[in-house]
Amino acid sequence: MMFGDYGRELLRSGIIEAKAGHRVAARRYLDRAVYISSDHDVLSEAWFWMSQVIDDKAERRKALENCLAHDLRHARARRALAILDGKLKADEVIDPDKLPSTPEGLRAADADRFMCPKCGGRMSFSPDGQSLVCEYCARNQKFSIAQSGAAAEKDFIITMATARGHGKPLDQQVFHCEGCGCEFILPPSQISSTCVYCSSPHVVNWESEEQLLAPDGIIPHAFDQKRAIRLLIDWVQGNGIKPEKQVELPRGVYLPLWTFDLGGAIDYVGEKFDDSEIQFNRRQPKMIRVSDSYPVQVNDIPIPASRKLSAVFLRLVPTFELRAVKPYDPRYLANWPAEVYDIPMAEASLDARSQSFARYKRDLPGLLAPVRILSTSSADMTVDSFRLNLLPVWMTELPFGGRQHLILINGQNGAVASDLPEGKKEKSGGLREWLGELLDE
Repeated sequence: MMFGDYGRELLRSGIIEAKAGHRVAARRYLDRAVYISSDHDVLSEAWFWMSQVIDDKAERRKALENCLAHDLRHARARRALAILDGKLKADEVIDPDKLPSTPEGLRAADADRFMCPKCGGRMSFSPDGQSLVCEYCARNQKFSIAQSGAAAEKDFIITMATARGHGKPLDQQVFHCEGCGCEFILPPSQISSTCVYCSSPHVVNWESEEQLLAPDGIIPHAFDQKRAIRLLIDWVQGNGIKPEKQVELPRGVYLPLWTFDLGGAIDYVGEKFDDSEIQFNRRQPKMIRVSDSYPVQVNDIPIPASRKLSAVFLRLVPTFELRAVKPYDPRYLANWPAEVYDIPMAEASLDARSQSFARYKRDLPGLLAPVRILSTSSADMTVDSFRLNLLPVWMTELPFGGRQHLILINGQNGAVASDLPEGKKEKSGGLREWLGELLDE
């Protein structure tokens, strides 16, 4: 028997003993498999199962780290190490083929309330990106230094082990207002709202959420409604559009966006000419087949997290400077509406993987020339990490061509995107008259 086959047989025997609860016998087989095998797949599995039959935490950690040294993408080892490090609770791990049912009806939710400590007035996030401002006494509350730095990303494999990685909001949330004592319902598509009675702003406390993933980062709104109106007027006039009806004022909102980092490799089979025998007076070089892999490195591929505005939002996304994403803080949402994602992270990751693979398939012929690609496989591509971002947008509808057209304005830099078709447009005019009063014109 070859050493490779013998190593696999030892591993198989060790797994059987481990599942039967015979820990001592399992460890003996697995020790031998580790000693005799040189196959990375066998070694990674042997070290993982070794971690399952060890009681000492330090030894278990060493076994898991050895497993990942041979296979960095070993999902079970990464989950086990996350549980050992306290990053994941064992009771949160689910069977992806048997997802827990989503509770129906109303659900009580915890929320942060933002009111002025001086006069009790409503606090709103100021588009200076640094403070909350009272609408009544103009008290300015600066953000702490703790909010500086880049927004962190989450481990994809660890999150996929939990219900949060597969869920989306399905039920309505009931808030109890600490200001006036009333209860109001927040639709499942929103994470912030204002009490209809006392006007105090509330933002969902994500630490109490079990169904959804909390936002990781946010780009704060950089300008107010008055500037958004001016940008809208300039864009409409610059495109020679004449609205057919009165235009609604732009509404400020935060829209969710997933970003993913991918790694691994793309396996390919190709063919090329072998020039090594030309020197021996062969009239035509021999065609040979090659099989290899090409490394994948994709950073922050954007995938809209909401279906409602995804087409126009996709046009706007490239205009954002995603390197400016800050760590999420609920104070940014004070008196600003924000949408919850309705595309689960697991589903969005498939789109990210598909788009990344399509890009590499398109570019590989040029990257690997003179090899002619015959087939490719994404089996070894991996999603390494992700981040849920909230992006600032001003939105309105423009009546033109017999229907309402969605207009989105980038709340970071003022770029504009719409679903207006390209083509002949009417003479501009009228919009400044409808919105000019807010600009003191």
